[in-house]
Amino acid sequence: MKFCFFSLGCKVNRFESEALAQLARARGHEIVSCGADVCIINSCTVTGTSDHKNIRAIHRLRRDNPDAVLAVSGCMAQMEPDKLRATGEVDLVCGTSDRAAVLDLCERYVRNREVGDTARFRAPSRVFEPLPPGVSQGRTRALLKVQDGCDNYCTYCIIPYARGHIRSLPLGQAVEQAVQLAADGVHEVVLTGIEISSYGRDLNGGDDVVALIAAVCRAVPAVRVRLSSLEPRTVDARFCAELSGLPNLMPHFHLSLQSGCDSVLARMKRRYTTAQFLAHVDGLRAAFPDCSITTDLITGFPGETEEEFRETLDFVRACRFADMHVFPYSPRPGTVAADMPGQIPAVDRQARAETVKRIAEKMQRAYLQGFVGRRMTVLWEHIDKEGLWCGHAPYHFIVRTSDAGCRKNGYHDAEIIGVQGGTLRARLTN
Repeated sequence: MKFCFFSLGCKVNRFESEALAQLARARGHEIVSCGADVCIINSCTVTGTSDHKNIRAIHRLRRDNPDAVLAVSGCMAQMEPDKLRATGEVDLVCGTSDRAAVLDLCERYVRNREVGDTARFRAPSRVFEPLPPGVSQGRTRALLKVQDGCDNYCTYCIIPYARGHIRSLPLGQAVEQAVQLAADGVHEVVLTGIEISSYGRDLNGGDDVVALIAAVCRAVPAVRVRLSSLEPRTVDARFCAELSGLPNLMPHFHLSLQSGCDSVLARMKRRYTTAQFLAHVDGLRAAFPDCSITTDLITGFPGETEEEFRETLDFVRACRFADMHVFPYSPRPGTVAADMPGQIPAVDRQARAETVKRIAEKMQRAYLQGFVGRRMTVLWEHIDKEGLWCGHAPYHFIVRTSDAGCRKNGYHDAEIIGVQGGTLRARLTN
């Protein structure tokens, strides 16, 4: 059979889609981009906007694959199965549990055009479902999912209900998968999960995310290791002391801020203050000089006053982020925040987001300018539309060069000669 996979949302969804594609290949199926017998959409539901994107993707895939079996898995499938079925274009709704069984259901549906009660709705699992790590041929970077679920229950977020309680891939298995990826030729592994800071809390061995990071880095010393989003409280003194000496841990830390005002953070049910957050940022910079610290921020959260927004602007400037993902608040039905008083008009939420983005662009440029004239090792990955080689230094940003001599998935030292947009321009050095 011919299978098509389409993923929306976070890195975890991407990992799961790639894992299912790998399982499908192992069964002898062909992976295609169109003309499929089966289309599997891995959906996101973090905001109301996400749901609209899912529906648009369903319409597009049905249009391009009119005779295919169309299955939707993931978070929207878990939270809004009836809404998906109401489109009249979805054959199977599979949720967030037992992802590998999705292939069984699809194969059965192709054969029989029915699946009986095996497609019934399931609650989120309480056990980590191991899926095979893998990477497409020629790819530089691979995702390694080490954790699922979330127990934070922030007032704006539906994901704990869609994904269930935290559960972790045992440390030994995580190391084994990283070693396998290294053997497969992967140069960079990204440790990811729904909330990787909670890694290990469900395990009996006492392992936590610091132990996990250290074990993976030491097991694959020739492979770069990156981290997905971290809860700010994770990057404490122990985190810095135990991990700063690992040469293959990339100095990029994404700390999810969401607001730079303590009263808004309290309404969001975030578990830190701005003072604590800034202390963690300072600790990271002391332990990892020149590290890239990035963040997420929501503007126009219910009840956010002009004064509270100004506090956020001042705090953002104080943190000097290397990059920011800024989102206007998007009400998600089913969350506490969606029913809070003081909902901000959409136009004002967007205007505040644009204000923060302008500040973020200035901070990013100042951060990047600090690398001009310096040398760094770049992992070159591909040639872009302008014919320039693109790759990543240890930091999160892209480095580009017009010099010949690069090779795909190869390392080469480069001198930074300028800043162009959100990227660095470089020339190769001997």
